[in-house]
Amino acid sequence: MNTGLLVEQVTLRHGDGEDETTALDRVSVHVEPGEIIAVVGPSGAGKSSLLAVAGGLTVPDEGRVLIDGVDLAGPERVRARVRRERIGYVFQSNNLIPSLTAIDQVRLPLTFGRVEDPRDPGELLAEVGMEHRANRRPHQLSGGERQRIGIARALVTRPRVLLVDEPTAALDRRRSHEVLALLADETHRSRMATVVVTHDHDVLRHCDRVFEMVDGKLTEENPALT
Repeated sequence: MNTGLLVEQVTLRHGDGEDETTALDRVSVHVEPGEIIAVVGPSGAGKSSLLAVAGGLTVPDEGRVLIDGVDLAGPERVRARVRRERIGYVFQSNNLIPSLTAIDQVRLPLTFGRVEDPRDPGELLAEVGMEHRANRRPHQLSGGERQRIGIARALVTRPRVLLVDEPTAALDRRRSHEVLALLADETHRSRMATVVVTHDHDVLRHCDRVFEMVDGKLTEENPALT
């Protein structure tokens, strides 16, 4: 059963002794299937740490993270399978491979292991408005086009959780709204639990809820103030 993403009383520390810092301080949030939330806050507040923990890349010192009821504190082989099968990532820098065409970028996650019910890469390109660029390589695409390819690649495995890091950092206002509208539409249609980390307050209207991260603490903002 799809129960989305649950982060429960998570604390994450870096360093030792006098150099120890708390990146996440008893953070809790439940992102339900079909819901897109935004996390805003200053640099160094813990937003990237939250994505790392939610994506099973880092195990917290305290608390737990569950995706569809699967605890990510399990063995690395379990986390690796969950990352491959249930989590999609959209990176700020896109992380596209220079030698691959757009269609091959989208196919790439399907080569890392068996995926039970993958999306059709060609259909995904059409959904993000990039079917006419299927045979183009990254250097032949604009920033907005590369971001759309990154989104399509993240969706090809039908992830239950989508983690998005600063998707509009290199885009103008119009392209920013297009990308966030696309993410929101895919989230609602595919019933994913989506977390977007952003500095761009102008695109928050596309999100169902908005949270602020300050000094490792996460609080939900009043909708009337966003």
